[in-house]
Amino acid sequence: MASANGVADSTASLSARNTVASRRRKSLNDTSTEDTSLTAALFNGANGKHDKRTPTRGTSRRNVPSLLRRCIHTATTRTWLMPLALLAVFLAIYAVDPAESNIVRPFIFLSYKQQPVGSDVTQPTQYGKGKHDITLVCFYMIVLSFTREFFMQELFRPLGRLLGIRSRGKQLRFMEQMYTALYFAFMAPFGVHVMRQTPVWYFNTRGMYQDFPHKTHKACFKFYYLFQAAYWAQQAIVMLLGLEKPRKDFKELIAHHIVTIGLIALSYRFHFTYMGIAVYLTHDISDFFFAASGGSPRPYDGPLVSKSLHYIDSPIVGPFFCMSIGIWAYLRHYQNLRILYSLLGEFRTVGPYVLNWETQQYKCWISNVIAFALLAFLQALNLFWLVCLLRIGYRYIVHSIAQDDRSEAEESEAEMACGHSDGSANGFAKTRR
Repeated sequence: MASANGVADSTASLSARNTVASRRRKSLNDTSTEDTSLTAALFNGANGKHDKRTPTRGTSRRNVPSLLRRCIHTATTRTWLMPLALLAVFLAIYAVDPAESNIVRPFIFLSYKQQPVGSDVTQPTQYGKGKHDITLVCFYMIVLSFTREFFMQELFRPLGRLLGIRSRGKQLRFMEQMYTALYFAFMAPFGVHVMRQTPVWYFNTRGMYQDFPHKTHKACFKFYYLFQAAYWAQQAIVMLLGLEKPRKDFKELIAHHIVTIGLIALSYRFHFTYMGIAVYLTHDISDFFFAASGGSPRPYDGPLVSKSLHYIDSPIVGPFFCMSIGIWAYLRHYQNLRILYSLLGEFRTVGPYVLNWETQQYKCWISNVIAFALLAFLQALNLFWLVCLLRIGYRYIVHSIAQDDRSEAEESEAEMACGHSDGSANGFAKTRR
């Protein structure tokens, strides 16, 4: 009985194979051309074999979703491809006709070039302000989105693995901090170079108000100011989209972004850019040191250089962190308090003090109150984070807690001590060896 069943099963299996073979031969006879499309090639390659069989119309249709899924997967794993594609479109449009009238030129290059006054051609070219400056900020937001994702995924992730960082959460934090440290490593010296060419050097508060209004600037000054605006706007989008894990001081971070972007926009529109560049520099330089120390990627998140060091268990992270606190206190508090103090006196006594919309004279009591309020609020946030940094420094000196061994799922001891400071204080909870 068992033998009879086995014979029957074998006969049925052979019949089924013959039927499939017959259908394949019929399909081959009915099709006269071979599909050499990229979709078919990718589909066959994905299966690890080269199929010389001509696909049917149904097979070709099934290949389309497969290719689409591959494209979506590539775009989500290599997120720098999307901004790169947008940049390629802009640059291609400009390359077709690289003229002043090209529609994308204001996105890529500075606008409102001023004609030289008089016969002195040795004077540097000045640039005015206008609506096209917004388009330039938008374009460089895309540039910064590309550089952020590319450097984090293609450079700093492999670097973190090479340095022995295995935790996915720590890798992400390391990537964020290293990118921020790299950004400010370039922008801080650039900002110092720009400041040296202005009356504001070295944090000369009187120079902020002399010869007001400052309606035109050199190319390097204007590009630096707008590029920094693009960076902060792009960082705001990163925060709103949740591309970085929110922390307990999320409300403070939102407030910091609102105040920062407000200061940038108002100072540029109403010609207080000399004051703005001084505030930029006090944050940029301190941000670089805190980013590399291993904590958070934003200026309000802490000493950036020392925060990157702590992820790789560097022996200098403790001293570096303490030095970063000193730099933070000098730039973000001493120098910014000097700027605040100048708003109480020199703002009114140096240069014109009148409101006149026709001549764009905006240095008056209204702008005085607004500037003081925004900078005072920013100073309050920085003081909040300074207290957290000092607590971490105290724990390092007294209890030998120098580094953060925090995972994505739990807080560090330092965060617990601060009620979670911010990134600037978010970081050192590993016992010093």
